[in-house]
Amino acid sequence: MSELATLARPYALAAFKRAVETQQIEQWSNDLNGLLAVLSDKDLKLFLDNPKVGKPELIVALRECCEGRVSIETINFLSLLVQNGRLLLMPKIVELFEDYKANAQGYVDVDVATAFEFSDDVRANLKITLEKAFGKAINMNVRIDHSLIGGILVRAGDKVIDGSIKGRLQHMQKTLQ
Repeated sequence: MSELATLARPYALAAFKRAVETQQIEQWSNDLNGLLAVLSDKDLKLFLDNPKVGKPELIVALRECCEGRVSIETINFLSLLVQNGRLLLMPKIVELFEDYKANAQGYVDVDVATAFEFSDDVRANLKITLEKAFGKAINMNVRIDHSLIGGILVRAGDKVIDGSIKGRLQHMQKTLQ
């Protein structure tokens, strides 16, 4: 996973810098997420994965698919990814771009997995605690994951806080081996 982030980071950073330069961060964000949706189409995936289709044909096809949906700069960015053989990095590029956007706008996107549903009071206290820990406002997305057994798992960009029973059991297993 970290290898993907290493490969995707320069592209995400370049896209973010261009978005800041042109003062179109939201436009770029929407376009990149739109591209991700287009690239997830099953029929398009089959076409993209076909080894008989060359890069020039891929670029033409993707330009046609995306024309009118995203800006020409974003289409050019997509063409660059195809030329460099980095199209598979698109999900990670979008994730990193969104992290840069959140950081620039003074908030952090935090995914919280919990074994059981939170009460409103617990959710509010957790949000306050995480805002103090990260030193920024947070957008908290909470999901239920019964495989955690108990506790929570917090992900914010590259940071992971594993306070789950499942995580503790895995750590104990590694220690005992």
